[in-house]
Amino acid sequence: MLTVHHLNNSRSQRVLWLLEELGVPYEIVKYERDKKTMLAPPELAKIHPLGKSPVVTDGKDTVAESGAIIEYIADQYGDGKLLPSRGSQDYLRCRYYMHYAEGSLMPFLLMKLIFARVRSAPVPFFIKPITKKIANQVEGDFIHPNLERHVSFLDGELEKSTWFAGNDLTIADVQMLYPMEALAARWPGVTKRITEWVERVHARPAYMRAEERGGKNEMF
Repeated sequence: MLTVHHLNNSRSQRVLWLLEELGVPYEIVKYERDKKTMLAPPELAKIHPLGKSPVVTDGKDTVAESGAIIEYIADQYGDGKLLPSRGSQDYLRCRYYMHYAEGSLMPFLLMKLIFARVRSAPVPFFIKPITKKIANQVEGDFIHPNLERHVSFLDGELEKSTWFAGNDLTIADVQMLYPMEALAARWPGVTKRITEWVERVHARPAYMRAEERGGKNEMF
């Protein structure tokens, strides 16, 4: 049986959601972040050398990286579900978002988180104004303008259709879950369409079942 090595407050939540949407039986092994460092425990490195989550094992196969895991599950167990017709425009959009979520959007969200921590990090009082100024400048000149551009783009995409690859839920939406939750929770300029998309996901019975098994994602 497929096993999900699930880290609390992590991207593996979307893997659980996908499995629940598809009705695929799975086992779950839970790991807890270090409360001080927020890093994954060393036990995860026994499953995959990078010691990150999500990672799934399925017989002799070990698959890491969210996008690769989602595509693996869809290919092996999906029977065509949550996938647009190959060759259609929706299929092209689906493939795009499978890469866009982590390749284009998440880096700016991670940078925002990192520089927020730089601003609040405990440092000697005479250095504090310098670190704060650097963080503010990077955010103001680089991170925020790019996030505003992405939010505008996403809002425009959701104006076209209910989900990211058309009017039916696809694996593109599963991949987009983590950054969309981050935007809805932390970005002051989040739009109504983005918020409604997240609410729509959270209201799905499959998502609720995933949350029951994996725990509530409290990262945001």
